[in-house]
Amino acid sequence: MSQSRTNLSSHFQNQLLAMLPSEDFDQLLPHLTVVELVHGKLLAEPRQMIERVFFPHAGIISYVVPLSDGAAIETGMVGRDGVAGAGEVLDGKLSINRVMVQVPGVGSVMNADQLRAAAEARPNIRRYLHKYAQYFLGQAQQTAACNATHPISVRMCRWLLRMHELVGPQLPITQEFLAQMLGVTRSSVSGIASGLQERGLIKYRRGHVTILKLEELHEAACECHGVVRSQYVEMFGVPPGDNTSIRLVK
Repeated sequence: MSQSRTNLSSHFQNQLLAMLPSEDFDQLLPHLTVVELVHGKLLAEPRQMIERVFFPHAGIISYVVPLSDGAAIETGMVGRDGVAGAGEVLDGKLSINRVMVQVPGVGSVMNADQLRAAAEARPNIRRYLHKYAQYFLGQAQQTAACNATHPISVRMCRWLLRMHELVGPQLPITQEFLAQMLGVTRSSVSGIASGLQERGLIKYRRGHVTILKLEELHEAACECHGVVRSQYVEMFGVPPGDNTSIRLVK
């Protein structure tokens, strides 16, 4: 099955696919298609088998834990630096989180059975995907520790930094959604956002946040974002979301 140069370049907008050696990527290529990631779309529910695996090019997929009162707290984000669902598929496990599109975009997608077959044919594919699963577990653990010990203000800065890493300075989010993802009240988020805006770090209007001073936002955040970022660099040799790792189609 052949694909155009345009389609090949599109798949490489995902950092994980771009880093795969050519012979491993060629094993996946016939089964990859590009789809739109629609805001709010549910990709998996808790205790559900994963049927499709997503490699985002743009946008953000969130793993969230639903609570009995209807709230849902985010435990990790997947963007152009990773893959959603591969770890569960390779290990034959059910999803333990709700998986949903937080920020709309596009991505490469393939069937779970096809990914398992490709990983059996090319053990290096399994190794790459398990490395990412290990990184994502570290992200979730760091987020849990951060939520338990750090003030809301620095947690919010950490969350904005991760979004910037995957989306850029223009973030399409509401205070209500941000509060839900952090597991805090909207009034808390509103007060912190106002303070960050007064300091010139961000600009906020309804449903949209613009990051103005990235370095100052790093200084206002806790160490957790840097810890998770360094884990990715240690495993893959490049920072997460770094487009300089994207290879060109020859």
